Amino acid sequence: MNVVEVDRKLLRELQALGFPLSRAANALHSSGNSGLEDAVNWIIDHENDADIDQMPLVAVNIAIDSSGPEYTNEEMEMKVQELRDQADQKKEEVKKLEREGEKERIRAGKELLETKRIAEENERKRFLALRKAEKEEEKRARVKIRQKIDADKVERRHTLGFLSENPAAVNPSTPIGHNKMNPLPVLSVTMAEHMRECLRSLKRNHKGDDARVKRAFQTLLIYVGNVIKNPNEEKFRKIRVGNLLFQDRVGSMKEGIEFLELCGFEKTEGGNFLFLPRHKVDMAALNSAGSLLRSALTNPFFGVLSG
Repeated sequence: MNVVEVDRKLLRELQALGFPLSRAANALHSSGNSGLEDAVNWIIDHENDADIDQMPLVAVNIAIDSSGPEYTNEEMEMKVQELRDQADQKKEEVKKLEREGEKERIRAGKELLETKRIAEENERKRFLALRKAEKEEEKRARVKIRQKIDADKVERRHTLGFLSENPAAVNPSTPIGHNKMNPLPVLSVTMAEHMRECLRSLKRNHKGDDARVKRAFQTLLIYVGNVIKNPNEEKFRKIRVGNLLFQDRVGSMKEGIEFLELCGFEKTEGGNFLFLPRHKVDMAALNSAGSLLRSALTNPFFGVLSG
């Protein structure tokens, strides 16, 4: 069995300072009987240990005599107090370091939370910006689709030779032929009446030759329809006046020439050609002309009434 050996003199001194026998013995044994100061330091460092006052389970040999300096009770008390003050100072320094460490952990935690908050806010802004861009792109796409649909409608009506019921509805941003006092389409009533009267005159002046009148109306409708379908093709906007087929069907009738001029055709090159400049192509006028020609072809009473 191991024997716990302690310095008898140091043991008495520790007891004289008020330390229990068990605590003093443990302190001397644990500090190697190196001195009163080391024993007191050990007690101060371990005073919160649960087993500090447990008596060793082995015999205590108190035969060792210390050769160290002897202290009076007053000196020992002062020494112990000094050691306690030093220990308290060390503990306070440790606590201070712990508090500073805790403050640093709190600061670092706050910085981490702030960094996370900023990152989340930036991500939210990025998402909102992306969503806004997507909505704007969807809006532009819908506008393009509507424009394409409207353009297709206009093209189909032009192809069929119908005048748009409301040209402004095709593109509200560019109203055609509207003003505050007159909500009518582009083609004025006067122009439409001139075209109608021109066709009526042709029919009246050739009343005895219905086949020729019909052929003239059909030929004029072909010329008008070709320009509506192909406004950029010059060959459909230029008619050789001296062409035998043209003369036979239209050119020999002054009303036929007049009707083409009302549609925008102009005599050029000394009167040898009828030409419709591209910048003067009036779809409203051409559509109206097509409608009048179809009406003239299908309505047997078209020329009965005068203008």
